[in-house]
Amino acid sequence: MKIAIAGATGRMGKMLIEAVLSSPDTQLVGALEHDACPQLGEDAGAFLGKKTGVAITADITKALTDAEFLIDFTRPEGTMAHLALAQKTGSKMIIGTTGLNTEQINSLKKASANLAIVFAPNMSIGVNATFKLLEIAAKMLNQGYDIEIIEAHHRHKVDAPSGTALKMGEVIADAMGENLDDVAVYAREGHTGERKAGSIGFATIRGGDIVGDHTVLFAGDGERIEISHKSSSRQSYAQGALRAVRFLQTQNAGLYDMQDVLGLRQHS
Repeated sequence: MKIAIAGATGRMGKMLIEAVLSSPDTQLVGALEHDACPQLGEDAGAFLGKKTGVAITADITKALTDAEFLIDFTRPEGTMAHLALAQKTGSKMIIGTTGLNTEQINSLKKASANLAIVFAPNMSIGVNATFKLLEIAAKMLNQGYDIEIIEAHHRHKVDAPSGTALKMGEVIADAMGENLDDVAVYAREGHTGERKAGSIGFATIRGGDIVGDHTVLFAGDGERIEISHKSSSRQSYAQGALRAVRFLQTQNAGLYDMQDVLGLRQHS
C-alpha cells in the first residue's frame, strides 16, 4: 500500500512515517509539508537515521503522484487543499485533522461521493472502544445523572474542546436522543446559576506535553461513574490510521469513521 504523509515533520507526522516504515504491507511514497518548512528536501526518514528515498516536499502534486493513500493530521485549511488534489489523483484519504467547520465537513461529504475517505477526530482503537462504552452508558444513565467531559492536551494544541471530546459529546447526546448543539455547555464563569438538567458540560486543560486525556463523568446522587481514556503515546493514533488504510483498500467511495473501520457500526 503506497502512502503519503501530510505534516511529515510534525509530532504526529513523524509517528506516522515510523509506523509506515515499520509495517510490512505499507510503503512511504510521499512526505508533504508547508512551503516554509526548514526540512524541505531532506529525506523523510532522516529523523530515524533511515534513507527512504522520499524527500520532504511542499509540492502537493509531487507528494501524491504515486500515492494510493494520503494520511492527513494537519490543519483544516491544509486538509482542504489536500482534498482538492486527492479528488483529481484518486488518492484515498485518512483524515485525523480536528477543528473542521461545518462548511469544510460538507466538502468532505461531497468529495466522498467519488473518493473513499476515513474521517475521525481520533484514530486510536482504544478511544473508539471508549465511544462505544459511552453510548451504552448514556442510554442507561439518561436520567438522574449530570454529564461532564474533561479533556487535557499539550500546550501546543490550537483547538478546544478537542475533537475527541466533541465526538464523545455527540455520541452521548445521540444516545439520549438529543442534539449536542442544544445541550452543550462549553464555558462557565461568574454567577452561572444552577446546572441545567440534561446539559453536557465541557472542561478543557492545556499544559506540558500531555498527549491526550479524556474523562466522562456521570454524576448522580450518592454515586458517580467515570469512563476514561489516557494516551501516553501517539503510536496508538498511527496504528489506528494504518487500520483505516487497510479498510479503505476495499472501498471505492464513501465517508467513513473508525466505528466503520473497527466493525462497531453493525452493533449500534
